Amino acid sequence: MQSEATVAMATPIPTDTFNLGFIGAGKMAESIAKGVVMSGVLPASRIRTAVYDDDSRGEVFSSFGVKLFDTNKEVVEDSNVIIFSVKPQVVKDVVLQLKPVLSKKKLLVSIAAGTNLSELQEWAGHGRFIRVMPNTPAAVGEAASVMSLGKTATKEDGELVATLFGAIGKIWTADEKLFDAITGLSGSGPAYIFLAIDAMADGGVAAGLPRDLALGLASQTVLGAASMAIKTGKHPGQLKDDVASPGGTTIAGIHELEKGGFRGILMNAIVAAAKRGRELSQN
Repeated sequence: MQSEATVAMATPIPTDTFNLGFIGAGKMAESIAKGVVMSGVLPASRIRTAVYDDDSRGEVFSSFGVKLFDTNKEVVEDSNVIIFSVKPQVVKDVVLQLKPVLSKKKLLVSIAAGTNLSELQEWAGHGRFIRVMPNTPAAVGEAASVMSLGKTATKEDGELVATLFGAIGKIWTADEKLFDAITGLSGSGPAYIFLAIDAMADGGVAAGLPRDLALGLASQTVLGAASMAIKTGKHPGQLKDDVASPGGTTIAGIHELEKGGFRGILMNAIVAAAKRGRELSQN
């Protein structure tokens, strides 16, 4: 088990050695499949899924070359790596239903929130399972994902999954005991940032800017600031100090944020979301 979070380093994998199957054809599965294809990790001809009720989902996947089957069983039988991308409340039933064809030769991956590895391994009948938690920016190739390896998942299995999920953003490896806190930070975090962008745009409007301009500036400012934090390697506090000149406009704004408890509110939001995630996973 890993005691600390580490960036998962992807190793190139031969694209002619395995097929990738998705159990569940929702938006996250679509984002992963498109990312894998667009990045050149795997051709669409080696990706498959099954669509039952919603014909439009089948059209989405077939539009970029994914092979469609009538049943999940067929997907599993024709795949070497299977990603369970179904809702948490049905993942148990789905895994148990497919258990007869989930052999140890198949690498199993779950992105179902709140479902731990011990449960997944018990339902599948073996421990070659990897749990991954991506977040919604996967839709634009900027996901923050974290994975934890099951009992019999190998280092090579982890490298393969890092390659797949590296196609939709960045991925880290961490002990599963950290997943509730990860849920509170990166899982729920995009919503906090959307609120911040909305509030910043409202502030721009209040200061006299047209709505479209205010929203565009707010969104690009958040994107640019995040890029600086990642690319410069500087501590966010140092980057903040670089902008806040003595007696200037920025420090005046920061003063107002501090009076409102801005940092404490964000910290409390993450802790509250992590606590709720822990509660849900125990139910």
